[in-house]
Amino acid sequence: MRHFVRLDVNFLLRHASSHDNKNIMKLFTSTKKESKEAQVVATRKKLTGTVVSDKMDKTVVVNVNRYVAHKKYGKYYKIDKHYKAHDENNEYKVGDMVIIEECRPLSKDKNFTVIGKK
Repeated sequence: MRHFVRLDVNFLLRHASSHDNKNIMKLFTSTKKESKEAQVVATRKKLTGTVVSDKMDKTVVVNVNRYVAHKKYGKYYKIDKHYKAHDENNEYKVGDMVIIEECRPLSKDKNFTVIGKK
């Protein structure tokens, strides 16, 4: 069984020098906004795939292939999935290998933006 130590700000301030007090307060007074922004940027998925369709305005359909091992038998099998991605300038055409990144929902089906070609 693991034992976790709970750090108390007042305890640390009492037993630290005055120079360390400033650093301790910086650690414990980080705002929620800063920590949220750091988490959002760190959790964005990046996928690589081939453009299958570019018929929509400012949208491309990207086919992403994955090889996954079966849980029980261990055999690898292929999974294809289509993602709609935002293409602001309509610059990507069918057959291009692109990198897409997760973003906020832009429409009902569109949650990715195209970063660039691979």
